[in-house]
Amino acid sequence: MGATSGTLLAGLIGKGIARSRTPEMHMAEAAAQGLRGVYRLIDTDALAERLPGAVPALPDLVRAAELAGFDGLNITFPFKIEILPLLDVLSDNARAVGSVNTVVFRDGKRYGHNTDLWGYAEGFRRGMEGAVRERVLLIGAGGAGVAVAHALADCGVRHLKIFDMDASRAAALAEQVQANRPGLVAEAITTLDAVTAADLDGLVNATPVGMAKSPGMPCPAEVLRPSMWVSDIVYFPLETELLTRARALGCRTLPGSGMALYQAVRAFELFTGRPADPVRMKASFDAFDTVSQETAND
Repeated sequence: MGATSGTLLAGLIGKGIARSRTPEMHMAEAAAQGLRGVYRLIDTDALAERLPGAVPALPDLVRAAELAGFDGLNITFPFKIEILPLLDVLSDNARAVGSVNTVVFRDGKRYGHNTDLWGYAEGFRRGMEGAVRERVLLIGAGGAGVAVAHALADCGVRHLKIFDMDASRAAALAEQVQANRPGLVAEAITTLDAVTAADLDGLVNATPVGMAKSPGMPCPAEVLRPSMWVSDIVYFPLETELLTRARALGCRTLPGSGMALYQAVRAFELFTGRPADPVRMKASFDAFDTVSQETAND
């Protein structure tokens, strides 16, 4: 394992990830702990440019990393579900969510984890202390939305309304999270027109809407009211239109940096067996050049 050998060798497999902040966070934390950190981006878009018509399949990429002595891999869009059959053991979080974003190679086995769930929950606990959590609207039931739904339940949300442009996906998530978290009442809704501000204590955007390449609002502005809290998982830009409008109304807000940071904190700990310093890793995240930066959030 990296921590005992004095090195951290890890990577991120995904599509269109050239500007990810993840390598900087992991390598800076490794250096701060006296480890030699090497973190590689394995971008299938970049591979397609270099190897037209011959991009290795996911099983080959994972096997190559394993043979090369990697401690583990982060997995992002669009491979978080595709990775599941390639793993030997799943954590409780990964099994509940049905997707994996962190793989640890240890003792000849591949262990799958979902640190998105823990990352959002940790960011929420630290950034939304004291917030009312009775009735919350979650917009987006994709891979990120599944993790966020479970995290919200773990953070004490009692009634969760779920909206997605794909109504069947919202319905499936409502059924899934309610089965996994019996204390939660989850309800899929088919339109946001029926949602009134008075029905909600909080709202979470778990869609890509608001990113630089997908500007706009994930919901009508009329859904917002001053006493609500509003959270966004988008972190480029950190100040999305949703958060700008919410803040202008006086809403308490939580940007997407929290989920991005704390999922990396947990992944570092899984890779190395050492606790990570969130303050140091946040400094690496904040120092990253945000001009023209963009990564997938789902």
